[in-house]
Amino acid sequence: MGSAGDGWPERAGGSGRFGVEVRPGPAPDIVVVAVTGELDHDTAEPLRAALDESIAGGARRLLVDCSGLLFCDSTGLNVLLRARLAAQEADARVELAALRPQVARMFAITGAGAVFPRYASLSEALAEPQEE
Repeated sequence: MGSAGDGWPERAGGSGRFGVEVRPGPAPDIVVVAVTGELDHDTAEPLRAALDESIAGGARRLLVDCSGLLFCDSTGLNVLLRARLAAQEADARVELAALRPQVARMFAITGAGAVFPRYASLSEALAEPQEE
């Protein structure tokens, strides 16, 4: 397995229902965390670990690619919210890209969507200029 810093994708969550892939972004301090499947109580740990490791590894911008995320419950939402707080403490940020309508609705209902920068696609997020 690779890590975000060595150029090789890292995969976690072998249940078939959920997967996490961590890969480097276009700049050294950007990490893309792609999630696929159903994020819930039983599958949240690989995402939590990937986000925590990325923040600890010095990522200043974590882009969570949700294009393959089919479902997210309150446990998954809490993982993302806690990562956001940890990122803020490290002078970093967690951003969401390509939320599917059913997942975006959960973020809207809970009000959590307002605390995350969101983009229509990963390419749109990557095109966003870096904040200094």
